[in-house]
Amino acid sequence: MSRFRISVSRGQATTEVVLLMPLFMFFLYAFAKVFAMLLLVQKLEIASYYAARRWQLESHRNATFAAQMDGPRGPLHTDILRHVNEYLGLRHAVGGPKYTVTAAEFLGIQGGAHLTVTPTQVWQIVTLTVYTRPIKMPLIHLRGQKLEVTKYVPNRDRPIAFVLPGLKQ
Repeated sequence: MSRFRISVSRGQATTEVVLLMPLFMFFLYAFAKVFAMLLLVQKLEIASYYAARRWQLESHRNATFAAQMDGPRGPLHTDILRHVNEYLGLRHAVGGPKYTVTAAEFLGIQGGAHLTVTPTQVWQIVTLTVYTRPIKMPLIHLRGQKLEVTKYVPNRDRPIAFVLPGLKQ
């Protein structure tokens, strides 16, 4: 009769756990940051398309309100920017202009998005800008980035107020 000896293993070596676990966590964190940056770029593309399309379709819709629509703080510009910020995960706090943190924390967005509309003779250039937070880790220090997406929207002629000749109000 042969004897079988059963050995009991004590478990994982402490050195492997101590050395490999922080390395694994570092790669996991780096992978999550790269994924967040890719997600942010895609969300910026979609948000800039929304902003440009809405600006094209709704700016200068009515001759009476065309002067109010122009400019960086017109009602259309403000509403588009509010929708873009909500899509990116930034929501207005109830008490003021600060933003509460939702998905923007994961994406690394610093502050709110900035929307700039530059009219030219043929195009209106709609630019959406977002700043990211710097990454500060024990061995890695990356400064924040400025991400800009630009869309060119064709100019539409301003509608003029329709007045029949000879009629005055």
